[in-house]
Amino acid sequence: MIYIKMLKTILLRFILCLGIIHLSGIYSSAQTRINIHCDQPQFTMAGGIGASWHAISLDQKHIDISPEYKHALRVRNSRGSAWGGNPPISQTAAWQQICDHASWLGLSWLRVELSMRMYQPEKGKFDWENDEMQALYKILEWAESNQADVFLQQMWSNVKWNSYPDVQPLISAPRSLPDFANGIATLVDHLVNKKGYTCIKWVCLSNEPPGGTWGHWWSSSEYGRNTPLTPALKEVRKALDEKNLNIPISGPDWTDLPPFNAGKIDFDAYIGAYDIHSYHGINDEKHAELKKWAEWAKKHKKPLFLSEIGRQDLVMGIREPEKTRTGDVVSMAESLSNAEDILRGLSVGVSAFNRWSFTNRGDLDGQWQLIRTWNLEKKEFYDIVEPEPVSYYGYAIITRFLPKHSTVVSTEPIENDAIFSQTVKTPSGDITTIILNKSDQEQTIELQMDGINESTFYLNRAIQQEVSEPDFKMNPVNTYSIKPEALLSLTLPAESIHALTTIHLLHEEPAVKKR
Repeated sequence: MIYIKMLKTILLRFILCLGIIHLSGIYSSAQTRINIHCDQPQFTMAGGIGASWHAISLDQKHIDISPEYKHALRVRNSRGSAWGGNPPISQTAAWQQICDHASWLGLSWLRVELSMRMYQPEKGKFDWENDEMQALYKILEWAESNQADVFLQQMWSNVKWNSYPDVQPLISAPRSLPDFANGIATLVDHLVNKKGYTCIKWVCLSNEPPGGTWGHWWSSSEYGRNTPLTPALKEVRKALDEKNLNIPISGPDWTDLPPFNAGKIDFDAYIGAYDIHSYHGINDEKHAELKKWAEWAKKHKKPLFLSEIGRQDLVMGIREPEKTRTGDVVSMAESLSNAEDILRGLSVGVSAFNRWSFTNRGDLDGQWQLIRTWNLEKKEFYDIVEPEPVSYYGYAIITRFLPKHSTVVSTEPIENDAIFSQTVKTPSGDITTIILNKSDQEQTIELQMDGINESTFYLNRAIQQEVSEPDFKMNPVNTYSIKPEALLSLTLPAESIHALTTIHLLHEEPAVKKR
């Protein structure tokens, strides 16, 4: 009997072990799978990925807040943080460092921002040589020599000579549309034909005009009264055509990822691209709206851009200098959000992404900067420009490996709310897969590619505890030889962004050399 009981016990344990192995096999096969079809192109991006780089520098005293304006912004940072992040043009060493950082990041699509006051402060009077215009030229020269596409953005006019009587010039719609249009066309003609910049691919007339969740472009002090944007788009298109400038206009530049409403779109004939902003992250609901925008743009044979992305709740109000110096976990949370916005956007057909922002003081409306140009404590510009480490590397993990005009290929839907991924073929034939694990738990995934030859892939990553270290280097953490349809198992740390790519790029190399 003892032997029979022992035999039963052994048999029972054996059966239990088989069950455990079987269950383990079920769990393994049910883990997150990313299936990528590299021979199934979805669309080719009309742009790339970059960050806002403004040329506006004159401080707040140049904003007219006279009591005569019944409708006015009378706060210290009435221009948000679209100014003041660049050092004076006389600081040539600092400017060179800024340009070097842009090259290292591989920014390939820049929203370059200016105001009409910079180049036409008075009616009929153009100024091409002031310091702000010199800053604009520096930015465009960098873009020109680094093959970056420029989305030229007039943020506002801010000229009294063409504003409505009781509306502050900063937020006023142009009183004379022909004068407004002639000014923009003259600027573009100067930059393209006289200065010879070929990098300017798009022109946008005004930052966040009415039509989205809020906007400026006012013609009356009565709240809720504003002028329509469409007549201005029509007039500027006419003025550009008269100067034989074939650069397309982008619009409507609405915020904040506004619900799609075809009834509001009466300007399609005058634009060559659609663009909107997103500042609260793209959840499932916002993703559905973004898909509607993308489908509309595709139907009208035009690209859709997210010309500003960011997370206001994660960076606005965080002004303590010590957090800027050391890197704060909030910054990584914002990087994760940026990555999700980009991956969700690519999944529906968005053609370019612009992060707010590249240079930024960090003490105006939040710490948006990728690099440190401004000393928050001393209120002066640094002589040595360094990365804002967590934000910088948290964005670089995408910008360094996803160049402009890449082709997005098919990725099957992922059944895991924590994991997002998209894959592109670059113009040079490289393959890059960006993988985001936004959860606070480690995740294991299986990745399978078809439509490729056996290739060497390099795994790069950005996680909080590594990128915040002072000696961090963005070098590959692993190398794989991937065969068609073979399974690759990857363990993704919590809150991490990965680039699995055939681009072999070491930390010491600027990304632009790999385009």
